[in-house]
Amino acid sequence: MFRFVSGNSSCGPVTSRPATWLAIGALTALCSFTVSAQDATAPDADNTNSAHFQAEDIFNLEYATDPQVSPDGKSVAYVRRSNDIMSDSTRSNIWLATTDGKSHRPLLSSKKNYYSPRWSPDGKRLAYLSNEEGKPQLYIRWMDTGQTALVTNVTSSPGSITWSPDGKYIAFTMSVDAKETPLKVNMPSKPKGAKWSPKFEYITKARYQADGRGVLEPAYTHIFIVPTDGGTARQLTSGNYHHRGSLSFSADSQKIYFSANRSDEWEYEPVEADIFTVDMGGNIEQITDFPGNESSPVVSPDGERVAYSRRDDKKLMYRNSYLYVMNADGTEHKNLTKDIDNTVSNFHWKENDGLYFQQAVRGMIQVDYTSLSGKKKTVAKGISGTTLGRPYIFGTYHAVDDVVAYTKGRTDRPADLFVTTRKEKQLTALNEDVFGHKTLGEVKEIVYSSSIDGEEIQGWYILPPDYDSSKKYPLILEIHGGPNLAYGPVFTAELQRMAAEGYIVFYDNHRGSTGYGERFALLLQGKYSSKYDFADHMSGVDALIDKGLVDPEQLYITGGSAGGIASAYAIGLTDRFKAAVVAKPVINWLSKVLTADSGLYQIPYQFPGMPWEEMEHYWQRSPLSLVGNVTTPTMLITGAEDKRTPMSETEQFYQALKLQRVDTVLVKVPGSPHGIAGKPSRMIAKVENILAWFKKYSPSQQRED
Repeated sequence: MFRFVSGNSSCGPVTSRPATWLAIGALTALCSFTVSAQDATAPDADNTNSAHFQAEDIFNLEYATDPQVSPDGKSVAYVRRSNDIMSDSTRSNIWLATTDGKSHRPLLSSKKNYYSPRWSPDGKRLAYLSNEEGKPQLYIRWMDTGQTALVTNVTSSPGSITWSPDGKYIAFTMSVDAKETPLKVNMPSKPKGAKWSPKFEYITKARYQADGRGVLEPAYTHIFIVPTDGGTARQLTSGNYHHRGSLSFSADSQKIYFSANRSDEWEYEPVEADIFTVDMGGNIEQITDFPGNESSPVVSPDGERVAYSRRDDKKLMYRNSYLYVMNADGTEHKNLTKDIDNTVSNFHWKENDGLYFQQAVRGMIQVDYTSLSGKKKTVAKGISGTTLGRPYIFGTYHAVDDVVAYTKGRTDRPADLFVTTRKEKQLTALNEDVFGHKTLGEVKEIVYSSSIDGEEIQGWYILPPDYDSSKKYPLILEIHGGPNLAYGPVFTAELQRMAAEGYIVFYDNHRGSTGYGERFALLLQGKYSSKYDFADHMSGVDALIDKGLVDPEQLYITGGSAGGIASAYAIGLTDRFKAAVVAKPVINWLSKVLTADSGLYQIPYQFPGMPWEEMEHYWQRSPLSLVGNVTTPTMLITGAEDKRTPMSETEQFYQALKLQRVDTVLVKVPGSPHGIAGKPSRMIAKVENILAWFKKYSPSQQRED
């Protein structure tokens, strides 16, 4: 359910439901009501085309993720994610496919969640996490008999589960509450039966909140081990530090490599981390000590080397992360990807001779291999499809020797499971029941030059399913978040839904996007949002107009998070858009960095100084500085529990637009953090509200009004 706030005298154009009027002082009134996804903009019966992508189809989507190749290379366990219309949630089950493509069957499947499958070193057992008995716990399944055992009974959710090479232990990470009392306050005794107000809550940490979690209770993430044949989980690490991320055992199973920042200043060092080891007695040894971030250690099968990720500590919004290899004792570090101008991640050893890794390249993810001497080759392309809403290039893979399993989607399908040795083979077809009888919008690439400085920009546009080349279509510009992220030619439920309603939908990887090298990603350093990214977007819009595809009098704009910032900024620079939908934006950087959960990173890495020292710089980057220019009718959508771009940002823009007498509506998503499309019905409601707002300002609708 979404909650609307509007300052209009009537809410009729938005919904036919009755409104409840709330008096605010003597001068103003707000219209407040709830609306379901179906109410937001149910298409007229004569306009509904079942052969096109409909809102309710989102509940039927599935995708593959987290593939895990068995040690013998003959099978792949993976997580199959599907939407549940009754619980409005996304369910995770574990399925098993043979790499020869002859078998595909459920392994752990029910209304409960099963995820994070991890094979034992001999392939005879599979560890996994599940909420089968309430809180998430660690389980082991014997593959020959199907017997399962509950391994842990812990109070917090385990993560990063990792087998020891001898198969006797599983290591995992878990949050542990800290008993911290900032003050000793002497309160009088409460009489028996008395009802007093709740106790005061104390906040002392610099990092005191997190999106999706709210205000954080004092707690730290630690490493545990538990015997695989039964026993009690035992904490290995200590201290008031976080020990997060992937774990990797030494070859003799006596040490665990991990990454952490164990400095007393860790709260103020968001990209600083080193690699450590902890032995079975809890003794911790520091292995690396470079400025910046060393993380994701992976020990070679023979135990002689450790691969890891390294990023420098320069105070910039983006830096490449490289694949390094060192000796197990922390000596002789070598950069294996220094010739690659992109961030690389997800490292897997191929025997002891080299490593697989993944990187984003011009809107797509690929898996590459490098020998220890630096000789490289591409192993698989098109890794994608593990996000359903917008066309972000998210995907993953896993490799054992010559067998590489990965998630791969298409422009008209979310991720399926693929495998390659020498030849690619598709192992699943999870969405043919949904899309086999439907026509989706065709996705086409467009490459053009930005009008501001000639920088090359790559983008894509989606044609309506029944595209007619003799017509000109209304256009929706949709801007990605980040800004150091990227879109690509992959499946997107939200944008396909827009195309199904007769729009050409355009999206681009503007300057600042990843996958185009460090220079390109840093072109927005100190200037997001600005006239530069605005020019990147508008140059693409104009290129499509010049192609004769788009009606220049029917332009619409939307975007979320950093894309919401860009959308709000854009309507302060131009009145070319008929309507805008600004989702979860930053409107005032001066207030945002002092109220959101990300300020400790953003202030030193994205700005030249503190807000009170560089007020003019913060203000010039804020869409609020341009609000006096805005005439575009604007819908605002933000999660009520958003800690990344707090609701106070959206409310500032809403009130400013009302003072300007710009037609606007504020849509609050109850209970939602920053990810307002995190539940199937929320994704539907988000896109259907966007379509309803744009339809309200279409020429045909305005003629009717």
